[in-house]
Amino acid sequence: MRKFTGLCCFLFLAFCACKKPYNPPAITINSNYLVVEGTISTGEDSTIIKLSRTVQLSSTTVANPELNAKVTVVSDANTTYPLTETGKGYYASAGLNLSSSNKYSLKITTANGKIYQSDFLEVKNSPPIDSINYIVQSDRIQINVNTHDPANNTTYYRWSFNETYVIHSYKESDYVLDTIPVDTIVLRTAAQEVYTCWATDTSSTIFLGSSAHLTKDVISEFPITSILYTNEKIANRYSILVKQYALTPDAYNYWQLIKKNTEQLGSIFDAQPSQLPGNIHCISTPSEPVIGYLSAGSVAQKRLFIDSHNLPALQPIIPLSADGCYVGTYLYRHQIGPGDILNDIPTWIYSGKQFVLEPVQPLGSTTIIGWTATDRFCGDCTLRGSNVAPSFWTY
Repeated sequence: MRKFTGLCCFLFLAFCACKKPYNPPAITINSNYLVVEGTISTGEDSTIIKLSRTVQLSSTTVANPELNAKVTVVSDANTTYPLTETGKGYYASAGLNLSSSNKYSLKITTANGKIYQSDFLEVKNSPPIDSINYIVQSDRIQINVNTHDPANNTTYYRWSFNETYVIHSYKESDYVLDTIPVDTIVLRTAAQEVYTCWATDTSSTIFLGSSAHLTKDVISEFPITSILYTNEKIANRYSILVKQYALTPDAYNYWQLIKKNTEQLGSIFDAQPSQLPGNIHCISTPSEPVIGYLSAGSVAQKRLFIDSHNLPALQPIIPLSADGCYVGTYLYRHQIGPGDILNDIPTWIYSGKQFVLEPVQPLGSTTIIGWTATDRFCGDCTLRGSNVAPSFWTY
Protein backbone atom coordinates (compact mmCIF):
# COMPACT_ATOMS: atom_id res chain seq x y z
CA MET A 1 0.00 0.00 0.00
CA ARG A 2 2.88 2.34 0.84
CA LYS A 3 4.47 1.59 -2.55
CA PHE A 4 1.23 2.46 -4.30
CA THR A 5 0.88 5.70 -2.35
CA GLY A 6 4.46 6.63 -3.10
CA LEU A 7 3.95 5.95 -6.81
CA CYS A 8 0.88 8.19 -6.88
CA CYS A 9 2.80 11.01 -5.18
CA PHE A 10 5.66 10.62 -7.64
CA LEU A 11 3.31 10.75 -10.64
CA PHE A 12 1.50 13.79 -9.20
CA LEU A 13 4.77 15.65 -8.64
CA ALA A 14 6.03 14.70 -12.08
CA PHE A 15 2.80 15.95 -13.66
CA CYS A 16 3.01 19.26 -11.82
CA ALA A 17 6.69 19.67 -12.65
CA CYS A 18 6.01 19.21 -16.38
CA LYS A 19 3.40 22.01 -16.54
CA LYS A 20 4.63 25.16 -18.22
CA PRO A 21 2.72 28.41 -18.58
CA TYR A 22 1.55 29.12 -22.12
CA ASN A 23 1.07 32.70 -23.24
CA PRO A 24 -0.57 32.66 -26.67
CA PRO A 25 0.58 35.38 -29.07
CA ALA A 26 -1.72 38.34 -29.54
CA ILE A 27 -3.84 38.30 -32.66
CA THR A 28 -2.45 40.91 -35.03
CA ILE A 29 -4.63 40.41 -38.10
CA ASN A 30 -5.17 43.79 -39.74
CA SER A 31 -8.97 43.78 -39.80
CA ASN A 32 -10.89 46.93 -40.63
CA TYR A 33 -14.36 45.62 -41.36
CA LEU A 34 -17.47 47.72 -41.73
CA VAL A 35 -20.02 47.40 -38.91
CA VAL A 36 -23.63 48.35 -39.70
CA GLU A 37 -26.17 48.83 -36.90
CA GLY A 38 -29.78 49.97 -37.04
CA THR A 39 -33.26 49.30 -38.38
CA ILE A 40 -35.02 50.68 -41.45
CA SER A 41 -38.10 52.18 -39.83
CA THR A 42 -41.12 51.97 -42.11
CA GLY A 43 -43.35 54.04 -39.83
CA GLU A 44 -43.19 57.52 -38.31
CA ASP A 45 -40.07 56.84 -36.26
CA SER A 46 -36.72 58.05 -37.56
CA THR A 47 -34.44 55.63 -39.35
CA ILE A 48 -31.02 55.80 -37.67
CA ILE A 49 -28.07 53.79 -39.01
CA LYS A 50 -24.68 53.67 -37.30
CA LEU A 51 -21.57 52.89 -39.35
CA SER A 52 -18.22 52.08 -37.79
CA ARG A 53 -15.10 50.00 -38.30
CA THR A 54 -13.76 47.14 -36.22
CA VAL A 55 -10.67 47.76 -34.08
CA GLN A 56 -8.06 45.42 -32.63
CA LEU A 57 -8.56 44.25 -29.03
CA SER A 58 -5.13 45.67 -28.24
CA SER A 59 -6.00 49.05 -29.73
CA THR A 60 -6.50 52.09 -27.50
CA THR A 61 -9.20 53.31 -29.92
CA VAL A 62 -12.69 52.63 -28.57
CA ALA A 63 -14.82 54.16 -31.33
CA ASN A 64 -13.97 54.09 -35.02
CA PRO A 65 -16.88 55.75 -36.87
CA GLU A 66 -17.27 55.57 -40.65
CA LEU A 67 -17.54 59.17 -41.81
CA ASN A 68 -18.57 60.88 -45.06
CA ALA A 69 -20.47 57.90 -46.44
CA LYS A 70 -23.51 58.09 -48.69
CA VAL A 71 -26.35 56.04 -47.18
CA THR A 72 -29.64 55.37 -48.97
CA VAL A 73 -32.72 53.21 -48.42
CA VAL A 74 -33.77 51.56 -51.70
CA SER A 75 -37.12 49.88 -52.35
CA ASP A 76 -37.70 46.95 -54.69
CA ALA A 77 -39.70 49.44 -56.78
CA ASN A 78 -36.46 51.44 -57.34
CA THR A 79 -37.48 54.34 -55.08
CA THR A 80 -34.63 55.81 -53.04
CA TYR A 81 -34.67 57.56 -49.66
CA PRO A 82 -31.39 59.29 -48.71
CA LEU A 83 -30.16 59.47 -45.12
CA THR A 84 -28.30 62.49 -43.74
CA GLU A 85 -25.01 62.23 -41.87
CA THR A 86 -25.47 63.57 -38.33
CA GLY A 87 -21.96 62.99 -36.98
CA LYS A 88 -19.91 60.30 -35.22
CA GLY A 89 -20.87 57.66 -37.78
CA TYR A 90 -24.65 58.15 -37.54
CA TYR A 91 -26.90 58.58 -40.59
CA ALA A 92 -30.58 59.38 -40.16
CA SER A 93 -33.86 60.29 -41.78
CA ALA A 94 -37.18 61.42 -40.32
CA GLY A 95 -40.13 59.02 -40.53
CA LEU A 96 -40.19 57.50 -44.04
CA ASN A 97 -43.73 56.06 -43.81
CA LEU A 98 -42.87 53.23 -46.19
CA SER A 99 -45.37 50.79 -47.64
CA SER A 100 -45.36 47.35 -46.03
CA SER A 101 -46.06 45.76 -49.40
CA ASN A 102 -42.54 46.50 -50.64
CA LYS A 103 -39.13 45.21 -49.60
CA TYR A 104 -36.26 47.51 -48.73
CA SER A 105 -32.48 47.49 -48.86
CA LEU A 106 -29.77 49.72 -47.41
CA LYS A 107 -27.05 50.89 -49.80
CA ILE A 108 -23.79 52.38 -48.50
CA THR A 109 -21.05 54.05 -50.52
CA THR A 110 -18.05 54.87 -48.36
CA ALA A 111 -15.71 57.83 -48.82
CA ASN A 112 -13.14 55.57 -50.50
CA GLY A 113 -15.69 54.46 -53.10
CA LYS A 114 -16.54 50.99 -51.77
CA ILE A 115 -20.16 49.90 -52.12
CA TYR A 116 -22.07 47.84 -49.57
CA GLN A 117 -25.68 46.73 -49.75
CA SER A 118 -28.05 44.64 -47.65
CA ASP A 119 -30.44 42.01 -48.93
CA PHE A 120 -33.95 43.24 -49.71
CA LEU A 121 -35.76 42.99 -46.40
CA GLU A 122 -39.25 41.81 -45.62
CA VAL A 123 -41.17 44.36 -43.55
CA LYS A 124 -41.96 43.10 -40.05
CA ASN A 125 -44.04 45.59 -38.06
CA SER A 126 -43.99 45.21 -34.31
CA PRO A 127 -47.30 44.88 -32.47
CA PRO A 128 -47.86 47.42 -29.68
CA ILE A 129 -46.31 46.90 -26.25
CA ASP A 130 -49.20 46.05 -23.95
CA SER A 131 -47.55 47.25 -20.76
CA ILE A 132 -44.36 47.77 -18.80
CA ASN A 133 -44.53 47.02 -15.11
CA TYR A 134 -42.19 46.64 -12.19
CA ILE A 135 -42.20 44.13 -9.36
CA VAL A 136 -40.95 45.06 -5.89
CA GLN A 137 -38.49 42.43 -4.67
CA SER A 138 -36.47 42.14 -1.47
CA ASP A 139 -33.48 44.20 -2.64
CA ARG A 140 -34.47 45.54 -6.07
CA ILE A 141 -37.20 46.25 -8.58
CA GLN A 142 -37.65 44.00 -11.60
CA ILE A 143 -38.93 45.73 -14.77
CA ASN A 144 -40.91 43.55 -17.20
CA VAL A 145 -42.50 44.00 -20.62
CA ASN A 146 -45.74 42.42 -21.87
CA THR A 147 -46.88 42.13 -25.47
CA HIS A 148 -48.91 39.97 -27.83
CA ASP A 149 -49.83 39.70 -31.50
CA PRO A 150 -53.51 38.77 -31.95
CA ALA A 151 -52.75 37.74 -35.54
CA ASN A 152 -50.03 35.31 -34.35
CA ASN A 153 -47.64 36.67 -37.01
CA THR A 154 -44.73 38.07 -35.00
CA THR A 155 -43.36 35.18 -32.90
CA TYR A 156 -39.82 36.60 -32.63
CA TYR A 157 -39.03 39.74 -30.65
CA ARG A 158 -36.12 41.92 -29.63
CA TRP A 159 -36.08 44.76 -27.09
CA SER A 160 -33.79 47.64 -26.18
CA PHE A 161 -34.27 50.48 -23.73
CA ASN A 162 -33.11 53.95 -22.68
CA GLU A 163 -33.09 54.99 -19.03
CA THR A 164 -33.36 58.60 -17.86
CA TYR A 165 -33.19 59.60 -14.23
CA VAL A 166 -32.72 62.59 -11.94
CA ILE A 167 -29.36 63.09 -10.29
CA HIS A 168 -28.12 65.77 -7.91
CA SER A 169 -24.70 67.24 -7.37
CA TYR A 170 -23.17 66.18 -4.07
CA LYS A 171 -22.92 69.78 -2.85
CA GLU A 172 -25.40 72.52 -3.76
CA SER A 173 -24.12 75.79 -5.21
CA ASP A 174 -26.26 78.92 -5.41
CA TYR A 175 -23.40 81.11 -6.63
CA VAL A 176 -21.16 81.24 -9.68
CA LEU A 177 -17.93 83.01 -10.57
CA ASP A 178 -18.45 85.71 -13.20
CA THR A 179 -15.17 86.78 -14.82
CA ILE A 180 -16.50 89.67 -16.93
CA PRO A 181 -15.56 92.48 -16.51
CA VAL A 182 -13.69 91.38 -13.35
CA ASP A 183 -13.77 88.33 -11.11
CA THR A 184 -17.03 88.55 -9.16
CA ILE A 185 -19.17 85.96 -7.42
CA VAL A 186 -22.88 86.35 -8.21
CA LEU A 187 -26.12 84.42 -7.74
CA ARG A 188 -26.78 81.74 -10.34
CA THR A 189 -29.53 82.24 -12.89
CA ALA A 190 -32.02 79.45 -13.62
CA ALA A 191 -30.01 78.51 -16.73
CA GLN A 192 -26.85 78.17 -14.59
CA GLU A 193 -28.47 75.82 -12.07
CA VAL A 194 -26.23 72.77 -11.57
CA TYR A 195 -27.79 70.95 -8.62
CA THR A 196 -30.43 68.96 -10.55
CA CYS A 197 -29.58 67.12 -13.76
CA TRP A 198 -30.89 64.30 -15.93
CA ALA A 199 -28.63 61.36 -16.82
CA THR A 200 -29.29 58.83 -19.59
CA ASP A 201 -28.10 55.25 -20.05
CA THR A 202 -28.68 52.88 -22.97
CA SER A 203 -29.12 49.11 -22.68
CA SER A 204 -26.02 47.10 -23.53
CA THR A 205 -27.59 43.63 -23.28
CA ILE A 206 -29.41 41.84 -26.11
CA PHE A 207 -32.98 40.92 -25.10
CA LEU A 208 -34.70 38.28 -27.23
CA GLY A 209 -38.03 36.55 -26.78
CA SER A 210 -40.00 34.00 -28.77
CA SER A 211 -43.50 32.55 -28.63
CA ALA A 212 -42.66 29.86 -31.22
CA HIS A 213 -43.39 27.04 -28.75
CA LEU A 214 -46.59 28.59 -27.41
CA THR A 215 -50.13 28.16 -28.69
CA LYS A 216 -50.58 31.96 -28.79
CA ASP A 217 -48.23 34.76 -29.76
CA VAL A 218 -47.96 36.17 -26.24
CA ILE A 219 -44.91 37.39 -24.29
CA SER A 220 -45.74 37.82 -20.62
CA GLU A 221 -43.60 39.36 -17.86
CA PHE A 222 -40.41 39.32 -19.90
CA PRO A 223 -37.60 40.71 -17.66
CA ILE A 224 -35.89 43.74 -19.18
CA THR A 225 -33.77 45.00 -16.31
CA SER A 226 -33.52 45.08 -12.53
CA ILE A 227 -32.32 47.92 -10.32
CA LEU A 228 -31.08 47.63 -6.75
CA TYR A 229 -32.78 49.94 -4.25
CA THR A 230 -29.35 51.37 -3.42
CA ASN A 231 -28.81 52.49 -7.03
CA GLU A 232 -28.79 56.26 -7.63
CA LYS A 233 -31.04 55.74 -10.68
CA ILE A 234 -34.15 55.34 -8.54
CA ALA A 235 -33.20 57.79 -5.78
CA ASN A 236 -35.60 60.41 -7.21
CA ARG A 237 -37.59 59.94 -10.43
CA TYR A 238 -36.75 57.33 -13.04
CA SER A 239 -37.98 56.73 -16.58
CA ILE A 240 -37.44 53.81 -18.96
CA LEU A 241 -38.35 53.83 -22.65
CA VAL A 242 -38.62 50.30 -24.04
CA LYS A 243 -38.42 49.72 -27.80
CA GLN A 244 -39.77 46.52 -29.34
CA TYR A 245 -38.69 45.07 -32.69
CA ALA A 246 -40.37 42.26 -34.65
CA LEU A 247 -37.85 39.86 -36.19
CA THR A 248 -37.82 37.35 -38.98
CA PRO A 249 -36.58 33.85 -38.05
CA ASP A 250 -33.22 34.58 -39.73
CA ALA A 251 -32.83 37.86 -37.83
CA TYR A 252 -33.72 36.12 -34.56
CA ASN A 253 -31.06 33.46 -35.18
CA TYR A 254 -28.50 36.16 -35.95
CA TRP A 255 -29.19 38.02 -32.70
CA GLN A 256 -29.01 34.76 -30.80
CA LEU A 257 -25.51 34.19 -32.19
CA ILE A 258 -24.53 37.76 -31.31
CA LYS A 259 -25.77 37.20 -27.76
CA LYS A 260 -23.81 33.96 -27.40
CA ASN A 261 -20.66 35.49 -28.87
CA THR A 262 -20.73 38.58 -26.66
CA GLU A 263 -22.45 37.63 -23.41
CA GLN A 264 -21.95 33.91 -22.89
CA LEU A 265 -18.20 33.46 -23.36
CA GLY A 266 -15.47 33.20 -20.78
CA SER A 267 -15.43 29.62 -19.49
CA ILE A 268 -14.80 26.21 -21.05
CA PHE A 269 -18.48 25.36 -20.60
CA ASP A 270 -19.79 28.34 -22.58
CA ALA A 271 -20.72 28.22 -26.24
CA GLN A 272 -17.77 28.69 -28.59
CA PRO A 273 -17.66 31.75 -30.86
CA SER A 274 -19.32 31.21 -34.21
CA GLN A 275 -19.36 33.05 -37.52
CA LEU A 276 -22.10 35.65 -37.86
CA PRO A 277 -24.02 35.26 -41.14
CA GLY A 278 -25.17 38.84 -41.69
CA ASN A 279 -27.36 40.14 -44.50
CA ILE A 280 -25.07 42.99 -45.62
CA HIS A 281 -22.45 42.46 -48.31
CA CYS A 282 -19.56 44.31 -49.90
CA ILE A 283 -20.50 44.64 -53.55
CA SER A 284 -17.06 45.98 -54.52
CA THR A 285 -15.13 43.15 -52.82
CA PRO A 286 -17.45 40.15 -52.30
CA SER A 287 -14.87 38.32 -50.14
CA GLU A 288 -14.73 41.15 -47.60
CA PRO A 289 -16.73 40.39 -44.41
CA VAL A 290 -19.35 42.90 -43.24
CA ILE A 291 -20.66 42.82 -39.69
CA GLY A 292 -24.33 43.55 -39.06
CA TYR A 293 -27.88 42.42 -39.70
CA LEU A 294 -30.56 44.87 -40.77
CA SER A 295 -34.30 44.60 -40.27
CA ALA A 296 -37.14 46.69 -41.67
CA GLY A 297 -40.41 47.54 -39.98
CA SER A 298 -42.14 49.80 -37.49
CA VAL A 299 -40.87 49.87 -33.92
CA ALA A 300 -43.22 49.85 -30.94
CA GLN A 301 -42.23 51.77 -27.83
CA LYS A 302 -43.62 52.53 -24.41
CA ARG A 303 -42.42 54.61 -21.45
CA LEU A 304 -42.72 54.00 -17.72
CA PHE A 305 -42.04 56.45 -14.87
CA ILE A 306 -41.13 55.29 -11.36
CA ASP A 307 -41.01 57.60 -8.34
CA SER A 308 -38.84 56.86 -5.33
CA HIS A 309 -41.67 57.54 -2.86
CA ASN A 310 -43.41 54.43 -4.22
CA LEU A 311 -40.41 52.22 -3.42
CA PRO A 312 -38.94 50.88 -0.18
CA ALA A 313 -37.03 53.56 1.71
CA LEU A 314 -33.47 52.31 1.26
CA GLN A 315 -30.52 54.69 1.10
CA PRO A 316 -29.11 55.05 -2.43
CA ILE A 317 -25.40 54.53 -2.86
CA ILE A 318 -24.05 57.68 -4.51
CA PRO A 319 -21.17 57.05 -6.96
CA LEU A 320 -18.97 59.42 -4.99
CA SER A 321 -19.67 59.27 -1.26
CA ALA A 322 -20.29 62.42 0.77
CA ASP A 323 -17.00 61.79 2.55
CA GLY A 324 -15.18 62.21 -0.76
CA CYS A 325 -16.60 65.70 -1.32
CA TYR A 326 -15.13 68.04 1.25
CA VAL A 327 -16.05 71.70 1.67
CA GLY A 328 -13.23 74.22 2.13
CA THR A 329 -13.52 77.68 3.66
CA TYR A 330 -11.61 80.44 1.85
CA LEU A 331 -11.33 83.97 3.31
CA TYR A 332 -10.51 87.34 1.79
CA ARG A 333 -8.13 88.05 4.66
CA HIS A 334 -6.84 85.79 7.39
CA GLN A 335 -3.72 85.78 9.49
CA ILE A 336 -1.37 82.85 9.04
CA GLY A 337 1.40 84.16 11.24
CA PRO A 338 2.69 87.27 13.03
CA GLY A 339 2.24 90.06 10.53
CA ASP A 340 1.36 87.70 7.67
CA ILE A 341 -2.08 88.18 6.05
CA LEU A 342 -3.23 85.81 3.28
CA ASN A 343 -6.06 86.19 0.75
CA ASP A 344 -7.30 82.71 -0.29
CA ILE A 345 -9.91 83.91 -2.79
CA PRO A 346 -7.64 84.62 -5.81
CA THR A 347 -5.72 81.37 -5.22
CA TRP A 348 -8.67 79.01 -4.89
CA ILE A 349 -11.89 80.69 -6.11
CA TYR A 350 -10.84 83.15 -8.83
CA SER A 351 -8.26 80.72 -10.22
CA GLY A 352 -10.99 78.13 -10.85
CA LYS A 353 -9.32 75.50 -8.67
CA GLN A 354 -12.44 75.24 -6.52
CA PHE A 355 -16.19 75.40 -7.26
CA VAL A 356 -17.86 78.15 -5.22
CA LEU A 357 -20.75 77.17 -2.92
CA GLU A 358 -21.92 79.65 -0.26
CA PRO A 359 -20.78 82.95 1.35
CA VAL A 360 -19.05 82.97 4.73
CA GLN A 361 -20.49 85.60 7.08
CA PRO A 362 -19.86 86.25 10.77
CA LEU A 363 -22.84 85.40 12.95
CA GLY A 364 -25.39 88.23 12.84
CA SER A 365 -23.51 90.10 10.09
CA THR A 366 -24.30 90.68 6.44
CA THR A 367 -20.65 91.20 5.56
CA ILE A 368 -19.16 88.48 3.36
CA ILE A 369 -15.66 87.61 4.54
CA GLY A 370 -15.10 84.62 2.25
CA TRP A 371 -16.66 81.65 0.47
CA THR A 372 -17.01 77.92 0.87
CA ALA A 373 -16.03 75.80 -2.10
CA THR A 374 -15.45 72.23 -3.24
CA ASP A 375 -14.17 70.33 -6.26
CA ARG A 376 -16.17 70.92 -9.44
CA PHE A 377 -17.14 67.26 -9.67
CA CYS A 378 -18.83 67.55 -6.28
CA GLY A 379 -20.77 70.72 -7.08
CA ASP A 380 -21.59 70.50 -10.79
CA CYS A 381 -24.06 67.80 -11.89
CA THR A 382 -23.58 68.71 -15.56
CA LEU A 383 -20.36 66.68 -15.49
CA ARG A 384 -22.61 63.59 -15.27
CA GLY A 385 -25.77 64.74 -17.04
CA SER A 386 -27.71 67.66 -18.50
CA ASN A 387 -29.33 70.45 -16.46
CA VAL A 388 -32.04 70.77 -19.15
CA ALA A 389 -35.05 68.54 -18.56
CA PRO A 390 -35.86 66.18 -21.48
CA SER A 391 -38.89 67.16 -23.54
CA PHE A 392 -40.79 64.02 -22.40
CA TRP A 393 -40.16 64.60 -18.70
CA THR A 394 -43.21 64.98 -16.47
CA TYR A 395 -43.56 65.51 -12.73
